[in-house]
Amino acid sequence: MQNLTLLGATGSIGSSTLDIVSRHPDRYRVYALTANTNVEKMAVLCEQFNPQYAVMADVDSAGELKSRLGNCQTEVRSGEQALAEVAEQSEVDIVVAAIVGSVGLMPTLAAVRAAKRVLLANKEALVMAGALFMDEVAEHGAELIPVDSEHNAIFQCLPTGYTVGSKPSGIRKILLTGSGGPFRELPMQSFESVTPEQAIAHPNWDMGPKISVDSATMMNKGLELIEACWLFDIAETDIDIVLHKQSIIHSLVAYNDGSVLAQMGMPDMRTPIANALAWPERIESGVEPLDLIKVSQLNFESADEIRFPCLALARAAFREGGTSMAILNAANEVAVENFLSGRIKFTEIAQLIERTLDNLPSQDSDDLQTIMQDDLRAREFVQKHINLIRQ
Repeated sequence: MQNLTLLGATGSIGSSTLDIVSRHPDRYRVYALTANTNVEKMAVLCEQFNPQYAVMADVDSAGELKSRLGNCQTEVRSGEQALAEVAEQSEVDIVVAAIVGSVGLMPTLAAVRAAKRVLLANKEALVMAGALFMDEVAEHGAELIPVDSEHNAIFQCLPTGYTVGSKPSGIRKILLTGSGGPFRELPMQSFESVTPEQAIAHPNWDMGPKISVDSATMMNKGLELIEACWLFDIAETDIDIVLHKQSIIHSLVAYNDGSVLAQMGMPDMRTPIANALAWPERIESGVEPLDLIKVSQLNFESADEIRFPCLALARAAFREGGTSMAILNAANEVAVENFLSGRIKFTEIAQLIERTLDNLPSQDSDDLQTIMQDDLRAREFVQKHINLIRQ
């Protein structure tokens, strides 16, 4: 029986994780659940899984949850420190890092420093602080397994015995696949009028609003490229982004001998989560078996960085190094938030990110304080610019 802390229990990754856990009550016990402010859903999860701890983002949400739970034995806490504590507790074996955004960095680092098996679904931890994060993984002997479908696919296609963080041998290229989102065929002149409702309507995956918008701009693929560079210790020039609208092949690894290995499956996050939870074993995930006859065709095309300028911005930020990637991520988070609230156009997301990168010089990212300072600088820059142009 392994104890599990789930950071981000009320999101789509959290829901998929708990579905798998509920299928294997003899293997996994939920030790702690955390959420932002979704008290209603968190109350249901606490009653179902009876965790020892539940952590909410703020005191008000925690108080509301506590009153909702009544006589439930779950201890309710709040705040960043509580997030870190439930990630590093000695009783915990596995930490699923599924908090969306930069807020997930600190508790994920706490889990790494406590040498847990960390199932990483939070892109921002590596995008913001990749060098520091991977150094901590090596220093503390944490076991890091990627949960993003693309990175987990790459992990499955690498040589037997491969350890995340080391440079794989015999690799010619990594092919990172992406569906292209809802606008892969939309005429570019229509991008100006794209609405938030259109942007979050992903054709293949069921995701939260922020990640869905990232998929529409393909910034998610840019962030994944950065993440892959850190996870597998490779240069960004060794990664090609390939559009694959069916989302059946989740990524491929091309070897020097001409072999190309691909991981295939239905577009369902329970597959990579189950793989990471039980690795190196394979357990039942509840995912529908892949029917290749029914799928019939698999199509591929190159990713157009003119149509999707966020891809080029992500590559440029990685090449620049330092805090450029933290600046990129922070600018994107604020821009997406303002797009979802109707304050900016879809096309202004990439424009604002580019303007931020051009105006805020990168610094060495040797320490967390510098990274967080530049994260804040970028957020303030973007928000100030939006406020000025919307006056």
